Amino acid sequence: MNEIQRAKVVLKILNKTYPKTPIPLKHKNIFTLLISVLLSAQCTDINVNNVTKDIYPKYYKPAHFVKLGRKKIEKLIRSIGIFRIKAKSVYNLSKTLTEKYKGKVPKTFEELEQLPGVGHKTASVVMSQGFGYPAFPVDTHIHRLAQRWGLTNGKDVVQTEKDLKRLFPKKYWNKLHLQIIYYGREFCKARECYGITCKICTSCYPNRKKPIKTKKA
Repeated sequence: MNEIQRAKVVLKILNKTYPKTPIPLKHKNIFTLLISVLLSAQCTDINVNNVTKDIYPKYYKPAHFVKLGRKKIEKLIRSIGIFRIKAKSVYNLSKTLTEKYKGKVPKTFEELEQLPGVGHKTASVVMSQGFGYPAFPVDTHIHRLAQRWGLTNGKDVVQTEKDLKRLFPKKYWNKLHLQIIYYGREFCKARECYGITCKICTSCYPNRKKPIKTKKA
């Protein structure tokens, strides 16, 4: 089975398993989606949602966070990993949006990636889930799964994103990104499947007997 055939198998199983893909990060608008994605680095979506459920009813505009200031933002997100760094990014990001973009989140990769604390992956999630623009956000989990499933031999997320975009039609990218995340959490976990037990792994590699080692992003 070559990589194109494996991609078809992956798409078929994922579409059957997850016909609907709700956005896992709870948000009120595109700005709060951006903040949640930024907060989710090195942190679970559940933890982010638990923290933001008490924040977003009250604070949901860049101006709100500018008024709060860094120290108060730190207090609000204290239970999230690396909260001081994230609070600084949230404050500076909100300040930039207020001063440069009239409080609106810009709609291009270039502008998003120039915002404080926003990298390519965060920008991709906002473009995809916020604006509906075809994008394929790749984090370390998707990178690991794409290797397990024989869709990439990329040494980093940049190469993996290129390979996935090449293998799957653009119309599937936004949904597929979420389907892969859901599937990885439920069936192809890092320390349970090891590339030899879930349906996708056994379908793509029926003769694989030993756990596969994946290259870290």
